[in-house]
Amino acid sequence: MIQSPYLLFLGDAPDPLAAKVAQGIRDWRPDLAVGQYRMEGCNADMDLLDMTLDEAIEAGAKTLVVGVANRGGMISPSWLHVLESAMHKGLDIASGLHNLLRDEPTLMAASMATGQALHDVRVPDVKYPIANGRRRTGKRCLAVGTDCSVGKMYTGLAMEREMLEREMKATFRPTGQTGILITGGGIPLDAVVADFMAGAVEWLTPDNDPDHWDLIEGQGSLFHASYSGVTLALIHGGQPDALVLCHEPTRKHMRGLPDYALPSLEDLRDLALTMARIVNPDVYVAGISVNTHGLDEDAAEEYLAEVEARMGLPTVDPFRDGAGRLVDALK
Repeated sequence: MIQSPYLLFLGDAPDPLAAKVAQGIRDWRPDLAVGQYRMEGCNADMDLLDMTLDEAIEAGAKTLVVGVANRGGMISPSWLHVLESAMHKGLDIASGLHNLLRDEPTLMAASMATGQALHDVRVPDVKYPIANGRRRTGKRCLAVGTDCSVGKMYTGLAMEREMLEREMKATFRPTGQTGILITGGGIPLDAVVADFMAGAVEWLTPDNDPDHWDLIEGQGSLFHASYSGVTLALIHGGQPDALVLCHEPTRKHMRGLPDYALPSLEDLRDLALTMARIVNPDVYVAGISVNTHGLDEDAAEEYLAEVEARMGLPTVDPFRDGAGRLVDALK
């Protein structure tokens, strides 16, 4: 078990989006975070108290959580002295990066010397099966995006919250490190061997009551040259009954790929439905989730209305305005 509360480590994150793990914890489990630790050059701010390690420990922190999700998922050498110092002061370390804490000799030595735990969240701990494509009971909704980091996890969590408030049967199914840290369960899908990814999603979303909804956390994008594989595994392993299209309207290009423009929502709808109908011919698009964080209120309302008129689907920012209309659209 990862001990809480947390000190969220933002390191030298170049922008807020690079600290999306910390942002997810702040937005969905603020009770778990006592503050944030930022290094020189950090351009991310979670609007939490900036703390030293000693101040965080005095405030009750038990674990320093690496809140950065950089390209490639690597532990920066510049972070190591902070992480090592944190253990010597009595904090455990938790990370969801691909570059494992346990593979860093400095951190392993500190862990052995202090007895503090290293928690690598992005390590599969189940022997997942190869997908069999069998239709399962229950219902499933998957968020798919025009790009990475556009709000797929937030959409699933917001829909789950709305459905539980209505006393509907619903479970958010995390598939990435932030969702796992927020909920305490799930699968680190992009760390699963490729042949077993779709099977892992089947394992995560087993047979259930006919009126139960699994809200599957989306990853990557079918249009992203780096991360499309994990998205397709979610589609085929999840066999979604419903899709929610997710988009962030201020992007100039695909994240990390300046030579690639974002696809249109129409392109996303058509390609996602084509792929999803391979495993579920009855799949439909329930609605559109737009991350309007980069727009003021008037611009956000105007954009949502334009997209809804153009696409003919309920279009909302579920974090800003609630997910009620997306839930209403589920069949």
